[in-house]
Amino acid sequence: MRAKIIFLRASGWLLTPIVALAAAFFGALVGTVLAALLPNPIHGVVLTILTGGAAGFVTVHYWLRALRQSPKLQHALHVLPDGTPEVAASDDAAGDTQDDAET
Repeated sequence: MRAKIIFLRASGWLLTPIVALAAAFFGALVGTVLAALLPNPIHGVVLTILTGGAAGFVTVHYWLRALRQSPKLQHALHVLPDGTPEVAASDDAAGDTQDDAET
């Protein structure tokens, strides 16, 4: 049961980069289709790169915006409002506490 919980939590943390990668892929796909209409192949490559990057950026922006505004989503994915996993934040806090104890 513990392995299932760890797997689900890790896949929740990986959801943001997977969503961004998928959006960038589909944005580049749209850019490639549109690039076929351009006479210069260099302009087509630039268009593909720009549409892929723009799609990835816009998706991450709106995904993080939804993550910040939805306590249910934060709870389900075990992340803080800024998208940081709760475990990473608690590890940082524990490291700060240990550093203070050593000095």
